[in-house]
Amino acid sequence: MCVSGVYPARQALHMQSCQTSGMNALNPSVANDWPAWPAYALVEDLLPSLRDYAHGGRVALATLVSIAGPSPRPLYSEMAIAADGRVAGYVSGGCVEAAVAEEAAMAMAEGRPRLLDYGVGSPVLDIQLSCGGRIGIFVRELREPARYVNTLAVARRDRRTVTVLSDRQTGAWEIVEGAREADTRHYGRVQRPPLRLVAVGGDPVTLAVAHLAPLLGVEVILLRPHGPLEPPPGVPLAAYDPRSLGVALGDLSLDDRTAVYSLSHDAEIDHAVAAHALHSNAFAVGILGSRNKIGARVERLKDDGVDDDELQRLHLPAGLPIGAQTPHGIALSILAQVCQRDRARLP
Repeated sequence: MCVSGVYPARQALHMQSCQTSGMNALNPSVANDWPAWPAYALVEDLLPSLRDYAHGGRVALATLVSIAGPSPRPLYSEMAIAADGRVAGYVSGGCVEAAVAEEAAMAMAEGRPRLLDYGVGSPVLDIQLSCGGRIGIFVRELREPARYVNTLAVARRDRRTVTVLSDRQTGAWEIVEGAREADTRHYGRVQRPPLRLVAVGGDPVTLAVAHLAPLLGVEVILLRPHGPLEPPPGVPLAAYDPRSLGVALGDLSLDDRTAVYSLSHDAEIDHAVAAHALHSNAFAVGILGSRNKIGARVERLKDDGVDDDELQRLHLPAGLPIGAQTPHGIALSILAQVCQRDRARLP
């Protein structure tokens, strides 16, 4: 039954909270197959999962399209559901994901999208949100999933911002250039290029940054002037450049989704990197080094034409002050700073 365009999950006899992850709303077979641990919620980039699911058959997409009150997930968080029951991503704190997966299976079976309504004031009484809020989740079969994935992958490769417009009635999608807001006919999910960190150096902190960054969805380009021809083994880099610093910097495209951190322990390299990056669109620039040298380094940058507005993007020394002393701890402080700076500038 459809109530004001909203399809409530099937009712159960008992109230529940997040701890049971929607199990009371599920039939026994779904409940028995649901993962005991929410590894699916560790997947932020859904494109690889969507590509994999599309090879195996049909796939549905669930999008968090409305929030009233507190929510553990931001608006337009998404969850992919394969026809065989596999899931990736999440739209709540574990409260509704199992129920959403079942609703997605029904949406694919019926060929109709549905808008799910959970939380305070919702007609769904068997699923409660411990945060005390109310959320709306748009669930639909993703038509032409291969074309969807390929279009987004090309935009990502080209570092373009696009918006996925999904028809509220049919679930049909189109991808348009730039950031677009939702309208009365469409939901609009803005897809920005991944955060990118250009790290300059070759010390243990640099390696730790390169290892940890992908876990946070941050791509790493590693520059090591006159370094080894081969990148460090086992490190998932977007690119590696061992050429001279001037050549490597000249070939870089630094957009407003890119941060640049010099971790070289070389004053000349640090200065060249910071001056170049501060004159670019890079949203954050950092230098690893002593606090005692901050004044001299800033004055030298000013002498090279870096103005006060550009200096607002400079983090010297690099990283949040968490008292880190190990390579991984310092890398964590740097990545936390990058993510904090990025989050602060987004609406």
